[in-house]
Amino acid sequence: MVLLTNGLGGMARMAVDFGRVKSKYDCLLAANLDFDSPVDRHVFAKRARIWAVADGFITPLGAANLLEFTSGPPPRWRFLVSAGDSRAVEIELRAEMPHGKNITALTLHRPDKPPTKGKPLLPDKVFSLTVRVDIEDRSFHAETHLDEAYEHFFLENISHDEKGFCFAPERGRQLEVEVSHGTFHHEMEWNREVPHPIEANRGQSPFGDACSPGWFEIPLAPNSEAVLTVESATETLAVEDPQPASWKDEGDVFSSRLQNGLQQFIVKRGKGQTVIAGYPWFLDWGRDTFIAARGLLAAGWGDAVRGIVHTFARLERDGTLPNTLHGGDDSNRETSDAPLWFGLVCEELADEKGESVYTETVGDGRSLLDVLVSIGTSYRDGTPNRIRMDSVSGLVWSPSHFTWMDTNHPAGTPREGYPIEIQALWIRFLRQLNRLQPDDDWGALAELATESLHKHYWLEGTPWLADVLSAGSTQSAAEAQVDTALRCNSLIAVALGVVGGTHARQTVGAARDYLVVPGALRTLAPLPVGLPLFIRKNDGELLNDPQQPYFGRYEGDEDTQRKPAYHNGTAWGWPLPIFCEAMMRAWGNSTESVAAAKGYLLSVEPLLNEGCLGQLPEILDGDAPHAQRGCDAQAWSVSEAIRVWKILNEHD
Repeated sequence: MVLLTNGLGGMARMAVDFGRVKSKYDCLLAANLDFDSPVDRHVFAKRARIWAVADGFITPLGAANLLEFTSGPPPRWRFLVSAGDSRAVEIELRAEMPHGKNITALTLHRPDKPPTKGKPLLPDKVFSLTVRVDIEDRSFHAETHLDEAYEHFFLENISHDEKGFCFAPERGRQLEVEVSHGTFHHEMEWNREVPHPIEANRGQSPFGDACSPGWFEIPLAPNSEAVLTVESATETLAVEDPQPASWKDEGDVFSSRLQNGLQQFIVKRGKGQTVIAGYPWFLDWGRDTFIAARGLLAAGWGDAVRGIVHTFARLERDGTLPNTLHGGDDSNRETSDAPLWFGLVCEELADEKGESVYTETVGDGRSLLDVLVSIGTSYRDGTPNRIRMDSVSGLVWSPSHFTWMDTNHPAGTPREGYPIEIQALWIRFLRQLNRLQPDDDWGALAELATESLHKHYWLEGTPWLADVLSAGSTQSAAEAQVDTALRCNSLIAVALGVVGGTHARQTVGAARDYLVVPGALRTLAPLPVGLPLFIRKNDGELLNDPQQPYFGRYEGDEDTQRKPAYHNGTAWGWPLPIFCEAMMRAWGNSTESVAAAKGYLLSVEPLLNEGCLGQLPEILDGDAPHAQRGCDAQAWSVSEAIRVWKILNEHD
């Protein structure tokens, strides 16, 4: 697959086997109809199908006659089509999505040169392309299933002329498709039961429908081209295109590809910017945005990160930040880590831009420092969403499902209590506040929390840091049950420099032995656990073996198979770079540890050539052959890879 984005949250997603569809999320144009912020994309055009007509020979363009494909940007296809009598014609196709516009443009070009194979078509022979665009009218997660009423709906809302057609069911929701050179012929075609094998694997509808209002006849002489424009004819705004990253390492193809991939996630939100968590499914989420912002900062997009920081600082209330956003709705604040990742981004932004960033106003009458103090004070005293600091230990208690392992029912990884990565982020945050306000008690709290982490998370006989101190809302850290399951979260404490020495090295070693797979890190080791993990359906039916809760494959029904697997063995892309950073830190940035870490991190490179080309996926199966699953273009998988790659190069 190839991905195109437009800086608004819209996208196109096309197969290298041009015209093929594997999922309801594959599309020629999925527009964002809200120009102020990202909302669910609206699928207008499912695909384009193209046939070459060469002296009477009709050939569909696709994998069977694909000579060459380059993922770009922009992506380019080169086809060889038969014209009979050993003659052939080459056709080049380029796909682009202009920044700030809900447009997908297909440029069709016939070169003025002999074909790679066969003899050229004789000059007196007619050559043309026939193109059909299959359309839908649905929100991104919905499906089209045609019936008599739906067919009538399409028919009554389509108009056409010789250049193309317009589908306009209502103001602000319409599609225009036209060609720069050629003729449109109105002839409705209904496409029923287009296979969606990816959804079928997920236990969802295996088919979807679409319609094609007609076909374009596009004559192409040698050295000529035509542009087919598929446009959601809504308001078009000038959106600032992110400037190229300032960090350039000439000859480093790996980092260049990661930079190109990372840029696709930066989109407009109001007067600022935000980050799409992943394509094809997600919008902008708090936690994902801040983790991705660290990679953006490392890659040289400092100004974009400043905009992201200011955008989200204005959304801070009583120590909380949005967990997920949907347009202007920021009411979901069920996250204990997003505000702490936000603080880390501010710290790293200040390292690059200078301490003056803390005194900048964020647009609501407050400075950035005011926002950070609000977060720290609220965590210490208790937030409206029940996050609180245990006054005895200085550690932070988190409600169930408030960390990044946040699946809904069935509750596969509740992690209620004192999760290890929350404590590491909290300690870093306290140290940051102490540097900014040394006269307050932040430093003493940082020392108390650090001492408590070392006391409670390392048990004799368990050669790695515990994952969570499992506790109810009124229990202290001392009263908690220690969950020693080997997960990837403890590596964050090592990478952030909160844990070092023997404990750090043994934790990294255990992760190396039981969690690492090529390109990702398992979320749970395939080992028996000390504290049983019960995963049940809403009716109480048990879905797992509580003593051995590892799931090796992420497939099947969502509630009974995929959700229990999501954080219980499924391998994620974004923690692997953290493992590499932790390896380097645990062995004191030694030459050997840096070299080993670079080797592990380069295991993501083959993934750039699979699935969504030039991107890294959200997850892989924990078991071999480690098939790609979930969202196939994930922001923090890319951002963490480029962030840690830069760090490793600096220490090489």
